[in-house]
Amino acid sequence: MAEQIWVRRGRAGARLLRLTAHLLHGLWTIFWRFPRLSVAQRNAHVQAWARGLLPRVGVELQVHGTPPVNGPVLLVANHLSWLDIPVLHAARHCRFISKSDVASWPVLGTLARAAGTLYIDRNSRRDTLRLVNVMAQALAQRDVLAVFPEGTTGEGREMLPFRANLIEAALQSGAPVQPLGLRFIDPATGEDSEAPIYAGDTPLWTSVWRTLSAPAIIARVGYGEQQTAEGRDRRTWARDLQAEVDRLRRA
Repeated sequence: MAEQIWVRRGRAGARLLRLTAHLLHGLWTIFWRFPRLSVAQRNAHVQAWARGLLPRVGVELQVHGTPPVNGPVLLVANHLSWLDIPVLHAARHCRFISKSDVASWPVLGTLARAAGTLYIDRNSRRDTLRLVNVMAQALAQRDVLAVFPEGTTGEGREMLPFRANLIEAALQSGAPVQPLGLRFIDPATGEDSEAPIYAGDTPLWTSVWRTLSAPAIIARVGYGEQQTAEGRDRRTWARDLQAEVDRLRRA
């Protein structure tokens, strides 16, 4: 047992060094290269950076289905971990909707802003209405947006109800919505990996350290088919999308 503990600590320490170097390289790129790049070039850098991050923390990306080639489209996904955003960026660059306090986080806030993240104050109804309008405008400009309609991370066993207000922008703009399912897998057993789960009272650093310590993890992203409202109101559409995301994550 003692040997296993030291092996895990050594693995985590090595990955932490690689992760730190990768974060610093990302910040350097943002401050020194992004000002001279077009939006499309920045998006390509964000996707390449996310793809480089995953193997550095011991994660292999597997993509099933077809990511969107172009916008406008709103991606909806289940939410499990701090890893979800880099995993989805690695699969296909998109602009995320995130809680407003992320903007003030050291390092991560800077990275999120550079990736085009839109922020919402979840405690303010007025801010929710503002964000819906901003999202509708972004979709009208053919952006690819991504939301976690559960509103928070879950433990992976059962999904939380989808918040229908995050679907409203697709209704207003007429943009399609594409459901996708996220799953983290232990390749040794084929079962779900709990290492990256960031839910409940689990501190962020605990989830990060568990991920860095784990032998290996597969991040599986399963894309479904794009769909439009077809006469459904936002609550009905949100329930249908949740059922499809649930199916995709279990596939």
